[in-house]
Amino acid sequence: MSSGAAQCQSTLATAKSVAQRLQSRYFNPGNGKYTGGSLWTDAVFLSHLRNLRSNLTNPWQNTLEDLHNLMLATGADEFSTVADTSFIGRAALDANTNWQNILAGSNDDAGWIVLTLWKIANYKGSRGLSTMAYLASQARLHQTTIDLRCQFQNSAKKIYDIIAGQWDSTCGGGVWWSTAHTYKNAVTNELFLLLSASGFLRFGDQAYLDNAQKTWNWLLNSGMRNAQGLWNDGLDSATCRNNGQTTWTYNQGVIASGLAALAVANKDPSLLNQAEITLDATIARITTNNILRESCDNAASGGPVCNQDQQIFKGIWTKHLQYYLDTASDPACTAKCSPFLGSQTSAVFHYGTNANNDIGSVWYAPNQARPISFLVVPNFLITSHLSGGIGLYPENERQWLGCPYRSGQS
Repeated sequence: MSSGAAQCQSTLATAKSVAQRLQSRYFNPGNGKYTGGSLWTDAVFLSHLRNLRSNLTNPWQNTLEDLHNLMLATGADEFSTVADTSFIGRAALDANTNWQNILAGSNDDAGWIVLTLWKIANYKGSRGLSTMAYLASQARLHQTTIDLRCQFQNSAKKIYDIIAGQWDSTCGGGVWWSTAHTYKNAVTNELFLLLSASGFLRFGDQAYLDNAQKTWNWLLNSGMRNAQGLWNDGLDSATCRNNGQTTWTYNQGVIASGLAALAVANKDPSLLNQAEITLDATIARITTNNILRESCDNAASGGPVCNQDQQIFKGIWTKHLQYYLDTASDPACTAKCSPFLGSQTSAVFHYGTNANNDIGSVWYAPNQARPISFLVVPNFLITSHLSGGIGLYPENERQWLGCPYRSGQS
């Protein structure tokens, strides 16, 4: 075995051990939720479910996505029952689920859930299992009879349609952050770009590609990318100009994976240059000693660390950088970025992991004897290790669909 293959296997083994800790310590199969709770600020659900948001928010969906990334990478099936027993999986399997109620107006949460359902469907399809209920939670296929295999697919498409319906002409276009229509921000629209370009690659429906192209055109002209090449949080609602708010790491990662998917979809490699402007800026400007560090994190000097909303952003960045590399197939960027991903893996292992395999949010400095806060970072608990070892994005999205897709319907 080559040294590279040995390192890959070692990385996967570490990721698997962390995932085992996650499931044994924090997952409640009775209600399909993770206990101990990660918060995602203002992750909105049914008003009478707001007290449950620590168990139903974005980090949770990212955890499910990462578990299935892990199984796709290793070929193992240790966590194969998690999808169907999770809250989101149960909702996808129920043809009567009201996704509008579950989402309660949160369009960015909706985007994360679509990514999760797609990943579950990839896994199930690769094992010859039912896929369609997950993929279908993105849109309505208008089938008179929808079997269990098609309910996953129906769910994802329903959710995608909800997001698409939130586009309007305010500030020249873009999807609203929530149905309250108070804010247009970077990550919600970056997610819509990624979903739309990836949806075209999955289904071949021109409507997806049209949405992806108009979203990128709007983002490019929105002013949210600053002179440093980084994306600020969003637009000032009064002026429709860059609000100058924090350049969170995840804003810089999701745009890259979205642009890679669009570059493949419309055969435009110049989009990769646009993505790498931001990737290079992230590595140069949002790091300390070559390790990702959010601006809110002052752990090394004994100051405060990022809150529970912000602690997961770095993991999302590493995951979407890996998606970018897998999709773009750019040897130069792979050669440049792979060592950086490896450094993040090493930092998480040496600085952010305790003896119980619980993961903390500080990567760039020792934990400073602070309590490890495991579920505040579920989306990098696996990905921080897995991204350093193997590609995560399926080469052929369409091969695992297994259910007829009807274009032009909503």
